[in-house]
Amino acid sequence: MARKALEVKCSKAQAKATRLFQAGKSIKFSTRLYHRCAICGRSRGYMGKFDMCRICVRERANAGELMGVRKSSW
Repeated sequence: MARKALEVKCSKAQAKATRLFQAGKSIKFSTRLYHRCAICGRSRGYMGKFDMCRICVRERANAGELMGVRKSSW
């Protein structure tokens, strides 16, 4: 329940920041905006390129669900 509430809070803050940016203004406190994984809601280890946390990226990459990502071997 708490995780869902944080996701809703983050999405509202992102929407507000987007509206302000389109109006030509900036948000008052940038630290209030933070990114969360789109799948599990984890806030740490977020990778902006994939919009996921590192754990979900690894799971999806190993399953072959991410295009252009290969497991390295040397």
